[in-house]
Amino acid sequence: MARKRLQSLRCPTCRAIVLRSDPEFPFCNERCRLIDLGKWASGKYVISTPVTDPESMENLNAESKNPEQGQTGHERRRQ
Repeated sequence: MARKRLQSLRCPTCRAIVLRSDPEFPFCNERCRLIDLGKWASGKYVISTPVTDPESMENLNAESKNPEQGQTGHERRRQ
C-alpha cells in the first residue's frame, strides 16, 4: 500500500519543521509570524521586481508620446 507523503515546510523565521496541518502554517508559532511581519513592515523584505499595472503602463506610454498632455497647467507655466 502506498504511504501518504506528509507535506511540511520549514518556518521561514527559525527554520523549524512545520506541518501543513499546523494552525500557524507556514510559521511554527505566533512569535515567528510576528517577526516576519515586522521585517516586511520595516522594509527588510522587498519585492525584487516592480509590480506593473497594465493601466498605468498605458498612461506612461501616452505621456511619453505627448509630454504636454501629462503636465498640469502649473508645470507648463514653470517651463
